[in-house]
Amino acid sequence: MISPEMRQTLIQKAEEIALNSYSPYSEFKVGCALLTETNQIYTGTNVENASYGLSICAERSAVFSAVAKEGPDMQLKAVAITSVPRSHLTSPCGACRQVIAEFGKNIPVIFPNGSTYIDVPLEELLSYQFILSV
Repeated sequence: MISPEMRQTLIQKAEEIALNSYSPYSEFKVGCALLTETNQIYTGTNVENASYGLSICAERSAVFSAVAKEGPDMQLKAVAITSVPRSHLTSPCGACRQVIAEFGKNIPVIFPNGSTYIDVPLEELLSYQFILSV
């Protein structure tokens, strides 16, 4: 669980980084801010490409940045996502849900639903996660 102040900080940082989005094709700017177990905040934004399959979502951008800084044992505490415009529900795509699940079990995922933000446990967004047993 995170404090209301941290929740607001994550939303604000996601809103700020969304403005850096490179999205000339969709014109849909997305920003993500996440909090790790070490209480560090990392951000990411979507970067599109003319070859659309080479684009990257904001959530994966932020997670990969956190792993690059903290290493493979990095664990998440919370994730906040936003979009510009913020006129409708903007939840993470399936690929991003799976990447988030790799580094954070039942953590809160905060995203816009019209003019407000909602918090949903990751397990509700991705109830049957792909898990490799080794």
